[in-house]
Amino acid sequence: MKLCITGGGTGGHLMIADALAVKALENGYEVIFIGSENGQDRRYFEGISNFSHVYFLNTTGVVNQKGFAKVRALWNIFRAFLTSREILKKHKIDATYSVGGFSAAAAAFASLSLKIPLFIHEQNAVEGRLNSLLKPYAKRFISAYDEDSPIKGYPVKDVFFERQRVRESLKCIIFLGGSHGARAINDLALSVAKELKKRDIKIIHQTGESDYLRVKKEYESLDVEVELFGFTNELDKLIQRADLAVSRGGASTLWELTANGLPTFFVPYPYAASDHQYYNASFIVQNELGWCQREGDDLRDKLLDILDETLEKKSKKLMQYSMQGVADTMIKDIKGVLK
Repeated sequence: MKLCITGGGTGGHLMIADALAVKALENGYEVIFIGSENGQDRRYFEGISNFSHVYFLNTTGVVNQKGFAKVRALWNIFRAFLTSREILKKHKIDATYSVGGFSAAAAAFASLSLKIPLFIHEQNAVEGRLNSLLKPYAKRFISAYDEDSPIKGYPVKDVFFERQRVRESLKCIIFLGGSHGARAINDLALSVAKELKKRDIKIIHQTGESDYLRVKKEYESLDVEVELFGFTNELDKLIQRADLAVSRGGASTLWELTANGLPTFFVPYPYAASDHQYYNASFIVQNELGWCQREGDDLRDKLLDILDETLEKKSKKLMQYSMQGVADTMIKDIKGVLK
């Protein structure tokens, strides 16, 4: 079986791609990746990856573009579509799995044009425009938020389950702003740093590379000790050490935190497409698994209230709610569908 995985742009999509690639290899598949020169695709998969071949094409998002920029973006996708057709034919691909994001458009449409079966994973609570467009033509449409999804749960790497533990007390907090960082979360962390030091709560903080130096100087001026990162590929190890997280509401990070049993206060990115981060986090809150508050509200007071809450009940419930082996099920499902 020869599989193409396509999609990306942001870390959330790419984490799913990697989780599927790992299980594809374990099941004896040959797997290639088609992504974009833009976004974070190269950072994740160029050089060392689980793919036999990786391709990065000149594509960008279309939805937020206007005028000539939108025309240029569509033209680049068309050119990437033609290139994707040649790549798919060269590798004699049997099926394509789209994990969403603007990187997925070219290879997904190329697969349909070649009558290669298309499988889709929707990572967010609100369907992306590309996925909504392609959904009627897909052999499978998988979503952790859809009760009618033929496969339940979210594809998370096994390591997050292997490192899961019940949080009984708050000794360490981790601040996560997503792959680009989040100034609102960085400022929130700085605003409570003195109080956390007073309570003897250790701080782990991923700032995003662009805000790293500013945040570093602020911690130094506050005389607060912190483990500070601009970007890290060892998120699983950091999450395992923490007892509480403050995070954006990107789907992959949300489900990794859930799998690990780490209670989380979500601060969604307010400009995410269709406000999907808010709806992702709302799904968690509705199931009494965590907390969520928008950026404009008083984040500091909310977080200080959470510091006094009991974490054990939510931590246990998170571990019960998450499902291991979803990526493996998705990969094995391909053969079942094609038969």
